[in-house]
Amino acid sequence: MSGFLSSSIARKVAMALSALFLIIFLIIHLAVNLTSVFSADVFNEASHFMGTNPLIQFAMQPVLIFGVVFHFVMGFVLELKNKSARNVKYANYNGAANASWMSRNMVVSGAVILAFIVLHFIDFWIPEINTKYILGDMSGVLPGEEGYRYFEELQHKFANPARVGAYVIAFILLGLHLAHGFQSAFQSIGFNNKYTKCVKSFGTWYSILIPFGFIFVALYHYFNH
Repeated sequence: MSGFLSSSIARKVAMALSALFLIIFLIIHLAVNLTSVFSADVFNEASHFMGTNPLIQFAMQPVLIFGVVFHFVMGFVLELKNKSARNVKYANYNGAANASWMSRNMVVSGAVILAFIVLHFIDFWIPEINTKYILGDMSGVLPGEEGYRYFEELQHKFANPARVGAYVIAFILLGLHLAHGFQSAFQSIGFNNKYTKCVKSFGTWYSILIPFGFIFVALYHYFNH
């Protein structure tokens, strides 16, 4: 594996594949979150299924965590390699003219998004793991109450304006990150053909709608808690 990733092209392909995996995950994650806007019961049922299904918990979840870590580590590695390769200065090189702001600051937006993921883990994933596997409570219900606890926990987290603000900023940066990363991922795996314009257009809409969806969920629960 290390020999494979020693190649610049291989690193870019691996980065692209991990990005495509996370792009699909974001769609699924947003779909579940959006149900909380329309039905607390549906959100609770979906969350309980996702949180107790063995295939998701012990197969898909570790793959997801590995994909997230791999994507960001590989992103920083590629950025360091690119900076090293740019040690030879070109007289007529102008970074702002030759590349968009997004492409020149992918590592910055990536670092902020990574910090947000850590916050998200602290908010939701770590408490859930503690409840289920350390305290041994797989029921998903609130003590002394009927119904699952997930919707109540979601509303409790989004009652904090500082947390909601952090989420909004993180998802705006995610949108900027995706706007460049979506097309770049397809280019890295050799997807340059007559469908390139369609991919670019879809990537633009994706980078707008997915972050907007997450922001909408956070703001909805903040104003309706």
